[in-house]
Amino acid sequence: MTTYYVDCAAGSDSASGTGPATAWRTLTQASGAAYRPGDRVLFRRGTTCTGTFAPTASGAAGAPLAAGAYGGGAEPRLAGGGARAAILLDNAQYWELRDLDVTNTGPATTERRAGILVRLHDAGTGRHYLVDGVSVHDVNGADFKDPGPSGGILFAVQGSAKPTRFDGVTIRNSSVAHTDRTGIGTSPTWGRRPAHPNGRGTSFAPITGLSVHHNTVRDAGGDGTVVQNADNEGGFLLICNGAGMISDRNSVRYNVSVNDRNTTAPYGVISVVCAPATRTLVHHNTVTTNAPGTAVVSSNGPGGVTFRDNIFAGAAAGSPLADAHNT
Repeated sequence: MTTYYVDCAAGSDSASGTGPATAWRTLTQASGAAYRPGDRVLFRRGTTCTGTFAPTASGAAGAPLAAGAYGGGAEPRLAGGGARAAILLDNAQYWELRDLDVTNTGPATTERRAGILVRLHDAGTGRHYLVDGVSVHDVNGADFKDPGPSGGILFAVQGSAKPTRFDGVTIRNSSVAHTDRTGIGTSPTWGRRPAHPNGRGTSFAPITGLSVHHNTVRDAGGDGTVVQNADNEGGFLLICNGAGMISDRNSVRYNVSVNDRNTTAPYGVISVVCAPATRTLVHHNTVTTNAPGTAVVSSNGPGGVTFRDNIFAGAAAGSPLADAHNT
């Protein structure tokens, strides 16, 4: 197992890259290295690397590849400069990303753009992904939602030849700010099953082992966190079963929502819309808003969403609707 070093201020691509004094210089060099399972690539703190970090190697079970930081000062910045993504993992698996500052600002575009994009294309199952302690900000992609949005931290499945999915994705202790359109999101292409006969693809390949916790999303151009198979105007939580679809046995807990709002009927800070949900528990969240004209909870009536032990505060918190949904 080897640790490689990248110093985008003073390194050299002709160096070995195996020590701080022999660090590489560019993301091109760091992307093209023949990493082996268990290797690490570390970027020098206090520096900015411009372009895309796009390694093609994969780690292995028990020996993931890792990208992180070394030295003192601010977290190393990876600046995409308007590329498709600042960090792109394309059909690669067993990767861990830690302690990085990621941005991707470029000219106004009608194309998709991301901070971190993990993408599987006709690849079967991609396993073991960790994003931990990463800051993604200032990503000015186009305002697309489906399929494959622009955004901050995105996991996307593409292709139609082979059922493909993610297994084992953790996004934690990270922040996303000022991104278009989605803050944190997953998007599938294999959703067809008896419960959703018109779903995309020809079979069902669900994402499994997904954990998104202890993150903050601010000033997103659309949805804050979207899990498929917000900006303040979009509310905090949207529970929506599309026609013929099932979103079952989900848990939303230990979140804080401050001054989110949605004044467009039938939505609220927490919105239960579309078809009835099933076996979903919303508990131990703190929701406060002083925004006039917005409901804390807007529900479409009978369904399978249970609210328990939440704290509702602010101007709208004492509404009968909020009280009725906080047993």
